[in-house]
Amino acid sequence: MVQQVFIGPLIHTKEDGELIIKKHVAIVIEDGKIITVVENLTNHKEMTDFLADYDVDKVCILSHEEFIIPGFIDCHIHAVQFPNLGLGYDKCLLDWLETYTFPLEKKYNDTEFAEQVFEAVLKRTIQTGTTTACYFASLYSDASLILAKKAAKMGQRAFIGKVNMNTPRKDEYYESTEKSIKDTMAFIEAVEQIGNPLVRPVITPRFALSCDMKLMQELARIAKAKDLHIQSHVSENKDEIKAVKNSFPEQSSYTAVYDAAGLLTNKTVLAHGVHLEDSELAILKQRGTAVIHCPSSNIHLRSGLCDVQRLRANNIKIGLGTDISGGSSYNMLEEIRSVLKVSNSLSVMKDDYIPLNYKDVFHMATLGSAKALSIEDKVGNLVPGKEFDALIINLNAKDSLLDNFQEYTLEEKLQRFIYSGDDRNITSVYIKGRKVK
Repeated sequence: MVQQVFIGPLIHTKEDGELIIKKHVAIVIEDGKIITVVENLTNHKEMTDFLADYDVDKVCILSHEEFIIPGFIDCHIHAVQFPNLGLGYDKCLLDWLETYTFPLEKKYNDTEFAEQVFEAVLKRTIQTGTTTACYFASLYSDASLILAKKAAKMGQRAFIGKVNMNTPRKDEYYESTEKSIKDTMAFIEAVEQIGNPLVRPVITPRFALSCDMKLMQELARIAKAKDLHIQSHVSENKDEIKAVKNSFPEQSSYTAVYDAAGLLTNKTVLAHGVHLEDSELAILKQRGTAVIHCPSSNIHLRSGLCDVQRLRANNIKIGLGTDISGGSSYNMLEEIRSVLKVSNSLSVMKDDYIPLNYKDVFHMATLGSAKALSIEDKVGNLVPGKEFDALIINLNAKDSLLDNFQEYTLEEKLQRFIYSGDDRNITSVYIKGRKVK
């Protein structure tokens, strides 16, 4: 039974990042999956003849000003940190964690507080076009499960991680190794019992300074046994890197710590990677592990300017993340612009440096991030066989801050949306064919 057909312009990217623009297509959706994409339907008769071949529940014909793009994929976001949006950027990473972040995160043993925050997290990220999110949830498994249930209810594709931290702290914001493992296993089982294929658990050692080698090795074994994704942080801040090397002197680098623990797989994503050494890039390439670029956070906390072109040259998978609340916005459009600003800044600082362009970052936020999460077989662009995670964009939408004084090409419309649009221009959001905005 064909449920939906979308007719209108389509913009997405190919595997190699090439921008694809189609003026007239029909996307046929069955049970949330794209079964065919037909091009060059230019008049009413062609549309009528095409639709006659299908048993259609709903036809959505886009207006002249509308176009379809893939949904945005946020590969690194801390759901528990939403209340701290816009706070704490007077500190660098380690001081920021102690002064602002850990005190907030301790509040999530209050499930009512978790309910309130996570309701907003899901609502806001969906509103701004995030169809897939990879979340750091809470140290507390009850709170983490609340986030998973809300994601399932509201329809977002989500990876939810119960955070692991067993390094003792004076404020007692940590857990024993035994409790960490036990609660992680219970959390995985509870998420699986939700029974929603869009919501999956992800193994989440916070970072090497929060976990000892024994815990990281146990978490790696769980991930392997359950075939789960893994997420953590790496080489974000120079003081952090020094501290990791002091804590694990037997290892040659920050990345080598994770490799020794068995945490680096082709389903592992590591946020930041600002100061990776050449030897670390070789390990990441060999393991198929992705780096998640979080430019706005890196700027706010003065961690550094991540050279994405260097990562690309070393064939590292690269995704994009808002890193709330190191980042100051959950809107992926804002993060896309931060990528461009950082890359342009590097081009000013370095002779012969070629900065990223809007096509590169559009790919990074969609199919590139899908590849980073190893879900490019399901989402990332809009081709037959993939699930329909998509945004309908309208630069003439009600209350839009963009004025249209002339006719623009589709590529120019995409540029304008990337550089100057906002969530008001995202008129509809679909996740696996379900309209969630």
